Amino acid sequence: MLDTVFKFSVVVLFNAILLYSNFSIARELPRDSNDSLFIPPLTYEYVPDVTYDEIELRLRELNTTIPLNFNTRVKSFIDYFTVRDREYTKMVLRKSTYYFPIFEEILAKHQMPDELKYLAIVESGLNATVRSRAAAVGLWQFVYYTGKMYDLQADWYVDDRMDPIKSTEAAAKYIKSLYTMFGDWELALAAYNCGPGNVRKAIRRSGNKKTFWEIYNYLPRETRGYVPQFVAITYAFSYAEAHNLILDETEYLFPMQTDTIMVKNFLNLNTFGALLDICEDHMDLLNPSIKQKSVPESTKFFSVRLPSDKMEMLNQNRAFILDSASRTGKKELEYLAKNSEGSTYGRDKIIHKVRSGDVLGKIAATYHVRVGDLKQWNNLHSNTIRVGQNLTVWMTPGRVATPTTPTANHSVVENGTKYHIVQPGDTLWNISKSYSDMSIEKIKQLNNLKSNDIKPGQKLVVG
Repeated sequence: MLDTVFKFSVVVLFNAILLYSNFSIARELPRDSNDSLFIPPLTYEYVPDVTYDEIELRLRELNTTIPLNFNTRVKSFIDYFTVRDREYTKMVLRKSTYYFPIFEEILAKHQMPDELKYLAIVESGLNATVRSRAAAVGLWQFVYYTGKMYDLQADWYVDDRMDPIKSTEAAAKYIKSLYTMFGDWELALAAYNCGPGNVRKAIRRSGNKKTFWEIYNYLPRETRGYVPQFVAITYAFSYAEAHNLILDETEYLFPMQTDTIMVKNFLNLNTFGALLDICEDHMDLLNPSIKQKSVPESTKFFSVRLPSDKMEMLNQNRAFILDSASRTGKKELEYLAKNSEGSTYGRDKIIHKVRSGDVLGKIAATYHVRVGDLKQWNNLHSNTIRVGQNLTVWMTPGRVATPTTPTANHSVVENGTKYHIVQPGDTLWNISKSYSDMSIEKIKQLNNLKSNDIKPGQKLVVG
């Protein structure tokens, strides 16, 4: 009897809460012209349930150059892209209609597998301006030095790693060189992620096995998931409709016909676009590598893309449009270029090798830069540096590095000979500047030194 009363009370309470909730919701819902309550229909996205065997069969049916090996690891990534994070997959599907025609044309030109276009999704999610914690940039995630190897220039104004055409050209060449190196597509992809040195090390540690899945356990953790993600994305795009990953046609980013003009005078991109009636979003989409929305005045030419249907207007008013776009914000941007933290504009690059006793503050003072600059240039997330580490420093032309001057108590005189006691952070160069008539070569000759290496506590003859 008590159970029955309790259950009845719960039902009454639940109905009361539901009734109140309905009234609350009704106050927020829109009403039609007759002031009657409009209740929108509930919609649910259908997510097909696909078996392991079905996926395996579908992958076998794909005609690809790169092997699409299937296992439980790959299956977990397929589940992620087709079930757990469908919004992400739809987002990259939306962008793919713009970027894939660019990728496909360049990959075909270099006689590379068409399915490599899916690798850019694994790398960047088709975000042309994304930057990783490891300072890799762009659709294909090039770090600075690898980018330089493939003629991708990067400075404060322009970063070619963000240019879809130039970066895809570089990626095609780099992946081709990795395939030539390893003779295996999966190993080439792994090397693109972690570097060829790490792949060679994994091969050695595995007992000289020759395939990705044989050396899998010896690869870096990130790389173990890299190739499976590539297979999963290839599958998800190839069978998007089978997984109900369908977008309305208006949601896609369709490519537009473009033309390129070459400029070497300062050009404000926003002003240029406004004068040609090109919306800012389109100018940004076509020119992601122009970081400050302006091209600097230079002795070399920079390329600027614009929709082809705007070329006639530009040609008819070329002098006026380019002159107007060259005046807006020039002085302000030049000031920022020279003074913004981390800027490399107009500076010369040198390499500082960290020695015992070095700290960022001391190094910054030596080269007349800011600690924040050093951290940005070297992608440092703290002030920690290690002995032997190479730090990139961008110095203003004409500035001379200021040596750390040894104090008087760092020198001693014994039996008429003057010695300098080497301190942490000392170099032969700053020691030579601290004693009259002492050059680096003279110090090396007096102390029978074969190299510039010295150690804290070492006694050097200086007079």
